[in-house]
Amino acid sequence: MKKNTIHIVNRTLRNKHLWFFVGFLFFLLILLVIFPKFLSSSISYKKDDLEIEDKKLIVLPIPPLDTLAYDKKLDEIANNPPPKEPTVKITKDPKTGVETTVVVPPKPTPPNLWPVKTVYPNDGAILPFKRIIAYYGNLYSTKMGVLGQYPEAEMLAKLDVEVKKWEAADPSTPVVPALHYIAVVAQAGPGADRKYRARMPGTEIEKVLAIAAKINAIVFLDIQVGFSNLQTEVPLLEKYLKLPNVHLGVDAEFSMKNGIRPGKVVGTLDAVDLNFTADYMAKIVRENNLTPKILIVHRYTRKMITNYKMIKILPEVQVVMHMDGWGGAAKKLGTYREFIHKEPVQFTGFKLFYKNDILTKGTVLMTPNDVLKLSPKPVYIQYQ
Repeated sequence: MKKNTIHIVNRTLRNKHLWFFVGFLFFLLILLVIFPKFLSSSISYKKDDLEIEDKKLIVLPIPPLDTLAYDKKLDEIANNPPPKEPTVKITKDPKTGVETTVVVPPKPTPPNLWPVKTVYPNDGAILPFKRIIAYYGNLYSTKMGVLGQYPEAEMLAKLDVEVKKWEAADPSTPVVPALHYIAVVAQAGPGADRKYRARMPGTEIEKVLAIAAKINAIVFLDIQVGFSNLQTEVPLLEKYLKLPNVHLGVDAEFSMKNGIRPGKVVGTLDAVDLNFTADYMAKIVRENNLTPKILIVHRYTRKMITNYKMIKILPEVQVVMHMDGWGGAAKKLGTYREFIHKEPVQFTGFKLFYKNDILTKGTVLMTPNDVLKLSPKPVYIQYQ
């Protein structure tokens, strides 16, 4: 009796499931007949969503370099003094008293050193169309620059203030924010391999990359080689240089080729060192289909960079000779005039020290308008 009851219950459940399935199909049929627009609009909406997602993945092509605009901008940042006008001189004949007006042409002046005529960069070059405003330092130290001196949010807020100042001072040149991180730091002690430099771990570099991403900034990785050399240190940063927003800085001050430890004397780099670096960067650009990289070269004495005329300029790499000296405005302007203006390479940079530039009583930090009076106008500004 119990077994028959179970069979009847199972048969009843199967019949109920069948009728439910038939009812569901009938309901769908009614929807198709009565509400075709609703279904079609729903399908269309989903299709539109897919199209929007597809559009998000589209990478716009880089416009080709406008060489006329490039040359015009170079002339603008050269900031050469206007040509001297002829003078008018009136002479009087002592016998007749007749006055004669004579036009005296200006004395010939030497040709302008700027702009430097080099190869055109590849498409997508940042310089000279934009100006880079960078904060410099190391996350491990509060004394090496503002990048490590303040908590992240405060540091980024301060950088934004400087960016806005430069946008206001030169509205014709868009500003790109940057973080300039010392990835290889010169040391007073020899270290395990006696090279007097410390390489920062990848975790620290990645922290800087993450911070930069929050404000759409570019990143410079800076190298102070100590007793090592660029030929050894640059390749170790290759995986970061393959990123489109990562560029490079090299600091001649701490390139110790004389056997004296960093900090005791000012170091030096030669064109051979810089050409190796530029060639290496250019290779990365070509192999990874990147827009031009920027190479910042720190300098504030003549001997810091030797054989500057031999420095190669490549379409893949834009070279900035960066005035890295500190002190009052007069001293900084003199350094820029002697070692940056008089020995042209391609582009120029200028460093502003929040503390060291105002150590002398009565001195104040140079403003963007002060710096823009320089010839040439720097396209890279670094704050420490």
